[in-house]
Amino acid sequence: MCNGEKKLKKILQDLTLGELEELVSGYGEKPYRAGQIFRATCAGAEISEMTELSKSLRARLSAEFEDAPVKILQTLKSSDGTEKYLFALADGNVIEGVLMKYAYGNTQCVSTQVGCRMNCAFCASGLNGLVRNLSSGEIASQIYRVNREQGGSFENRKVTNVVLMGSGEPLDNYANTVKFLRQITAEEGLNISRRNVSLSTCGLVPEIKALADEGLQINLSVSLHNPFDGERKKIMPVANKYGINEILKACDYFFKKTGRRYIFEYSLIRGVNDTRACADELIRLLSPRPCHVNLIRLNEVKERGLEATSDSAAYAFLGMLEKGGLSATLRRRIGVDIDGACGQLRNRYINNIVGEIND
Repeated sequence: MCNGEKKLKKILQDLTLGELEELVSGYGEKPYRAGQIFRATCAGAEISEMTELSKSLRARLSAEFEDAPVKILQTLKSSDGTEKYLFALADGNVIEGVLMKYAYGNTQCVSTQVGCRMNCAFCASGLNGLVRNLSSGEIASQIYRVNREQGGSFENRKVTNVVLMGSGEPLDNYANTVKFLRQITAEEGLNISRRNVSLSTCGLVPEIKALADEGLQINLSVSLHNPFDGERKKIMPVANKYGINEILKACDYFFKKTGRRYIFEYSLIRGVNDTRACADELIRLLSPRPCHVNLIRLNEVKERGLEATSDSAAYAFLGMLEKGGLSATLRRRIGVDIDGACGQLRNRYINNIVGEIND
């Protein structure tokens, strides 16, 4: 944990509307109080700000629950309109998220863990390992806080799309992630369309299949990054456990159960996975499948020592895939000037604290 850690109370945002009804009933309060609390939490309010409630009820809630499980500690704004947030958790840990603004709406990228144990070679999230999982309410609170920061409310959302692509592996925190997905898309909550929610995984095969069985019509993205098992193992340790063929079978199962086309994320690394051989193998593996390839020019992490593919090479790689019949796009680079890659802002913050202590 970071400096200033403390033991967490319970988190109000973890509770569904039904669970809140049970809570207020146990307090001897009227059932409608549950709805007031639920709408206030979804609007990003702290317990102390819930002035619809009596002082005695607020005091009772504050004694049992965190007033604000997630707060915005720092905001960085990119020249391209992207905003990156450093969030402070109630126990002293920090996580991060990104808000990307498009013509069709605002997409928020959320974290699901403090740190990550997947240790992918191109990502800063795993530099300090996994600290702990986030609860469903801590994941949701990132959206509640940013929605409020952007001038949104319970009735008028400013966050329209959600991607689980921040720090952490969502399927390594399976139960809390699934509960969060149900919470954020619930009709009585912010009611974000499930088709506007994307979950990114490095390829945890059993959990992909379990997610398919949940009946959630969300979008699945799988971090592939190399079409050859041997080469993929060098940049993604998870590949030592789950091979590409196993991942493809799990994706086919996801499509069978949900009818949703799946996406492969592919970060282009200079001289590592941007070759003709890689393009040809991607075409061989993926062209028969109901999928899309999302090419990403690497956001470089100095501690990792990997370089991004040049723009010309990235477009050439895209052209090879398209010529081979694959559905593919090259994502525009965003947030490069604000530590846009996963884990970079948190890692810099932690290093600064360590430096201050050592000084």
